[in-house]
Amino acid sequence: MAAPKSTKSKKTKVICLSHMEDADGISSAALIRQAFGGDSMLVDYPGLMPAVESLLNDDKLKSLYICDLGLSKNNQERFVEVLSTLRKKRVAVTYIDHHDIDPEIIKKLQKAKVKIFHDVNECTTVQVYDAYKSKLSDHSSFVAACAAITDYMEDRPKGSKLLQIYDRQFALISATVLTYNIVGHQKDPDYLLYLVEILSESQYPHQIPNSFEFAQIQVEKLAGMIAKVKKSLKKMKNLGYMEITDAGASGAVNFVLGLSGKNVGVAYKERVDHGIYAVSIRGSKSCQVHLGRLVNSLAQEFGGSGGGHDKACGAVIPKAKIGAFVKALNAKLN
Repeated sequence: MAAPKSTKSKKTKVICLSHMEDADGISSAALIRQAFGGDSMLVDYPGLMPAVESLLNDDKLKSLYICDLGLSKNNQERFVEVLSTLRKKRVAVTYIDHHDIDPEIIKKLQKAKVKIFHDVNECTTVQVYDAYKSKLSDHSSFVAACAAITDYMEDRPKGSKLLQIYDRQFALISATVLTYNIVGHQKDPDYLLYLVEILSESQYPHQIPNSFEFAQIQVEKLAGMIAKVKKSLKKMKNLGYMEITDAGASGAVNFVLGLSGKNVGVAYKERVDHGIYAVSIRGSKSCQVHLGRLVNSLAQEFGGSGGGHDKACGAVIPKAKIGAFVKALNAKLN
C-alpha cells in the first residue's frame, strides 16, 4: 500500500527584501536574484517591518535575504523577534548590511542562526558580491563597483579594488545614470523591479531604454534646486537645514551641506500619507560626530526612527516634532 501524500506545502520560495531608495539596495537585490533566483521586495526604511512581518505566514518561503536595510532602536528588537520566528519555521535567513548596528542585536541574530554579513566599511552590494561571487557573472563586479560609488564608499578596501578593474569615468557615469533613474522612479515600484531584473541580467545602465534621457531630466531638476537652497536655507550654530517641498530630501541635502558652510546639512520633506517628515542628513569630512549613531538615538526620543553611516544618515520624524528635532540635533553636535 502506497504511503499517503503529505499535505504540508513544500518550501520553494526565495525572496530578497532590499532598500528601494538607492543604487546599493537595488544592486544588492539584482545580485541576489542572479545568484539565487526568486523574487524581490523593495521597501523604504519605514516599510521594513511591515514587509518582514508579512512573510510570517508564507508557508512556502524557503530563503529570505534582507539587504541594505538598517535598523533603529525602535524596530531592532521586533526585527530579531520576527527573524527568530522565521528561523523556527525552517526559513533560511541572511541579513547583509553596512549600517551601524547595536552589537547586542548582532549577537541575538546570530543566536537565532541568522546568517549575517555586516561591515560598516563596505557597501552592501560589495558584501553581496564578495560573499557569492562564485555564483555570479563577471559583470556583477561592475554592478558592485557602481553601488560603492553611489554610497561614497569606492575608496574602501574591497570597493576600490573592484573599481580598479574598470575605467573610472565609465563607472562614474554609469553609477550616476543608475542613481538618477532610481531616485526619479520612487513612485513607480514596477520600474524599480524592472531595474533589478535588468541589472541581474548583466546589462549596463546605459543599455536601459531612455536611461540617459531620464537622467538628464533629474539633472535639470537638481540644477534648479541650487537656487532654491540658496533662497530658503536656514542656519543654526552647527548645521544648515531646509524643508523641501517639490523634490526629494536626499537630492537636496548635499547642496544644503555645501552652501551652508556648516559641518552638517539637514533636508526634510513631508510625507503627507504618513504625517511624518523624511529627513536626510549629511556630514562634511570635518564632522567628528558619528551621525548615524546620534540620529538613531535622537530620533527615538522624538517618536521617530533613524540611523545610518557616520557621514550620511536619515530619519523619519513626526510632523509636529520636526522643529524640535532639528534644534536638538544642533545642540548635540556641540
